[in-house]
Amino acid sequence: MNTTQEAGQMNDAVVRALDIGPDSSAAERTIDITTLGRRSGVHRRIEIWLQHVDGRWYLSGTPARRSWYANLLADPRLTVHLKHGVTADLPATAVRVDDDATRRRVITAVLDIQDLPEMAARGIPRQRFDLWYAHSPLVEIVFDDERLREASSTHS
Repeated sequence: MNTTQEAGQMNDAVVRALDIGPDSSAAERTIDITTLGRRSGVHRRIEIWLQHVDGRWYLSGTPARRSWYANLLADPRLTVHLKHGVTADLPATAVRVDDDATRRRVITAVLDIQDLPEMAARGIPRQRFDLWYAHSPLVEIVFDDERLREASSTHS
């Protein structure tokens, strides 16, 4: 197999790994991200869930101050580390989501995941939309690799 074929197969595997939906498992959603510490200047890696809504990728979290979010507001560059089904480090940029319609749509999708049997089995009570909408961090992930952005729009 030549390098072009290998790159194409890897890209296909990455696209499949990123093509998560409402019924995807917690493991399929779980990624790591690396951000640059806004105060320390040290790279910080955390585990977080990736959301795929309407052909775009998002990161959110429970309503509270989040270091990863503050780091991304200071420097929006990050690396998304896929680790289930395929291992890949994907450079990207985070874009803060302030648009009302987008926030509503994505927060609703995030909270709908809590209704899945896998989540219900964990005994986690459904969170309140109004709290999440008002106080949860939310960024869109824009991958540097244009092929990933194009593949997403064709899989949506």
